[in-house]
Amino acid sequence: MSNEYKTSAIVLGMHDALVSQTGIITGLAFSLADSRLIIMTAIISAVADGLSMMASNYLAECERSMRKTAVYAGLYTGAAYLGTSALLIIPFFITENTNHAIVASFIIAAIVIFLFNWCTARNGPRKLWHKFFEMLGICAGVSFVAYFIGIIAKKVLGI
Repeated sequence: MSNEYKTSAIVLGMHDALVSQTGIITGLAFSLADSRLIIMTAIISAVADGLSMMASNYLAECERSMRKTAVYAGLYTGAAYLGTSALLIIPFFITENTNHAIVASFIIAAIVIFLFNWCTARNGPRKLWHKFFEMLGICAGVSFVAYFIGIIAKKVLGI
């Protein structure tokens, strides 16, 4: 499997985890405000979504390439998803203050985005910052929407 395919598979898993898990965690944090429920739900979601991403990328790669390459693509995607998700959930184990934990999760997300883009920047610092802010903006946008969904769900469901 070439480095281009590895990078692509890692980006797929990592970025999807950053977007979906920060969204899920944000929505839960503002609707439940209970660290244990947030942790439980985030772990269940992360594992289910990570396995889904692994299977989806495997099937997509089966259509384009050899089965061996598809297996590796699925494994890289799933591992990137699960690893990134774990990093985002860790703050909720450390503090029961959901506001502090969510801020820590966002800081971790920003660090992961920066480090990944720094490691893969091939066209100089301009490309690095463009990709960093693009990925960070997408992650923040989804979290912002999830925040409002969490607030609305809390009011509608009377939680």
